Amino acid sequence: MCGIVGYVGHRDCADVLMDGLARLEYRGYDSAGIAVFENQVIKVAKSKGRLKALAEKMEASGKPTGHAGIGHTRWATHGEPSDRNSHPHGGGSVTIVHNGIIENYVRLKEFLLSKGKVFESDTDTEVVAQLLDYYYQSMPKNPIETIIRTMKDLEGSYALGIVFADFPNMVYAIRKESPLIVGLGEGENFIASDVTAILQYTRDYYLLEHGEIAVLSENGVEVYDTHHQKIEKERKTADWDVSAAEKGGYPHFMIKEIHEQPTAIKTTITPRISDGLPNLEECGITPEKLKEFRQIHVVACGTAMHAGMVGKYVIEKLAKVAVNVDIASEFRYREPLIGEGDLVIIISQSGETADSLAALRLAKELGAKTLAIVNAKGSSIAREADMLIYTHAGPEIAVASTKAYMVQIAVMYLFAFELALAKGAIDETECRRLTALLQETPKQIEYILEHKEMSQMIADKLITADSLLYIGRGLDYALSMEGSLKLKEISYIHSESYAAGELKHGTISLITEEMPVIAVATQQDLFDKTISNVKEVKARGAKVILVSRESYHPTKDVADYQFGLPEFDDLLMPMLAVVPLQLIAYYTAVHKGTDVDKPRNLAKSVTVE
Repeated sequence: MCGIVGYVGHRDCADVLMDGLARLEYRGYDSAGIAVFENQVIKVAKSKGRLKALAEKMEASGKPTGHAGIGHTRWATHGEPSDRNSHPHGGGSVTIVHNGIIENYVRLKEFLLSKGKVFESDTDTEVVAQLLDYYYQSMPKNPIETIIRTMKDLEGSYALGIVFADFPNMVYAIRKESPLIVGLGEGENFIASDVTAILQYTRDYYLLEHGEIAVLSENGVEVYDTHHQKIEKERKTADWDVSAAEKGGYPHFMIKEIHEQPTAIKTTITPRISDGLPNLEECGITPEKLKEFRQIHVVACGTAMHAGMVGKYVIEKLAKVAVNVDIASEFRYREPLIGEGDLVIIISQSGETADSLAALRLAKELGAKTLAIVNAKGSSIAREADMLIYTHAGPEIAVASTKAYMVQIAVMYLFAFELALAKGAIDETECRRLTALLQETPKQIEYILEHKEMSQMIADKLITADSLLYIGRGLDYALSMEGSLKLKEISYIHSESYAAGELKHGTISLITEEMPVIAVATQQDLFDKTISNVKEVKARGAKVILVSRESYHPTKDVADYQFGLPEFDDLLMPMLAVVPLQLIAYYTAVHKGTDVDKPRNLAKSVTVE
C-alpha cells in the first residue's frame, strides 16, 4: 500500500527522493520520510502528514545532502499516523523503508526485546530493521547474507529499501509479494514501487522476482538469489512517457483521466481486433480453449469488481455461460466450488492486489484455468495467470479509478464477443456488428465529454446532501454500484446503490424530502419498470437525477434533472452511461473542496490483506 523509492548516483539524493515520492503519494499519504547518506552518515528526515509537511520541515531545519538514500510515503497499517511511526525506521546500523505487512511481527518483536533491543515505534517495519541489525551484528558484517538470513524469519508481504551505515552510497532492495522495480540509469540507479516514480530519469528497469536481492551503486546493479548466486536480469523498457504521468493542464489527474478514456479504449481494443472480429490469441485465448469452459468466475475488488458485474451480464446474455462475480477477499475464504473446466478471471489494475492475487493462486490450486486482466506489465498477477490481457490504459494516478475501469469493461466486452462466437451462441455477422459498435464507443464518449455542463450543475445540487441513493436495473444496476462508489470515495457523501426493483423491500423507507436519488435508465427492455420505480421515490419527496437517453423527456413526476445520453445499443450503454456518473462524482468533490486525487484513508493499490 505504501510507496518506496531509493537512489544512488550523481544527483542531489534528497531532491530525487522527494520527486519520486510526489509521484508515489497516491499509494499513501499518512506520513513521509527520507534517509540520505550525508558525509558517510545516515541522516533521516520524516514527518506525519502529506509530503508537503516533510518539505516544509526540511526547509526549516535543513534537508539531508548526499548522493544515496531511500524514501517512503505511508498508508498506515500498524501504528497510528505520527512522526515516530513514519518511515524510514532504523535499528542500529540499518535503516529501511517498507511496503507490506509482516504477519509475525509480534513474535519477532518479543524475541528482539529478549535480546535487549529497544523500540521507538509501534510499526511492524521497525521490527524488520531491528532484526536486520541483530543478524548483521551476529555474523560477519555482510549485507546480503544478513538480508538472506532475515528473510527466513519474515512472514507476510514486503518490499524493502535498505541502507547499511557501514556501506555508504549503496542501496539494497528485496521483495516478496509487494511490488518493486529497479530503475537503470547512466551513473545512477533507482528502486521504486512504481515505474512512474522514475520516468523523468530513466525508462529502463528490472522487475524483481520474489526473494531476489538488488544491490545498487552508482556504477551498476547486481541481483542475487537467496543462495547468494548472481542472477542475470532481463532489461525492460517502460512504454509510458513522463507527460503521461503529469496533469497536462487539467486541475486534477481524475478529470484528465476521464478525458483520456476514448484514447485508452482505442489503445486497448484495436490490437485485439482482426478483420472485424475479436482476436485474443496473443493473450493466450483461442476459440478452442473458450469452448472448453463450463462456467466462469470473475474475482476482483472495488471498481474492478464492478467491471466484472458488467462482464457477467454481457457474457450470460451473449454466450449463455454461467458467471459468478466474487469480491476477492470473500472468494478465498468461502471454499469456492471450482475445478477443472472452469475459468477464473482476475481483474486488477495494479496486478498486485493482495486478495486478488491470493484468489488467483487458490483457483490454480483447485485446477481452474486463470485469466488476468491487468494494467501493470510484469505485475505478480500478470506473471502467475495462465492467460493474460493487458489493459493499455497507461498510468492512472488518481486514487478513484476511471479510465482503468473503462478499459476493463472494454476488455470484458471483447472477451464476451469471442466467447459467444466460439460457443456458437452468436454467429459471425452478429459478432462483427457488436465489435464494430465497441469500436464506436470512443466517439460517443467524446460527445458526452463535450456536453458535460449538466454534470456540473447536478453536482452543485449534491454538495449539501448527507446521503443519497443510486438505483438501476440489470446493467444499469451494475453502473449504479460504480457511480455510488465514485461519489463516496472522493466527496465523502454517504451513498448506496440498490437494484431498483428492491426498493419496496425496505430501502424506500430511507427516502426523505429532497433526498437525492440518481437513477440510471438506459436499458430499453427494462425502461418502463425502472421509471415506475423512479416515480415511487419521486412521489415520496426525492430529488431525482435521471441518467437516460436524451431522446426521453421526463416529466416533473419523474425527474428534476436529466443527463441525456446519445442513442446507442443497449448492450454497450454502460460504456457511455458511466461517464456522467464519473463527472458528477468529480464535480461534487471539487465543489465540496475535497482532495479529489488523494481522498482520505484510501490508497491506489491495496497490496496488503
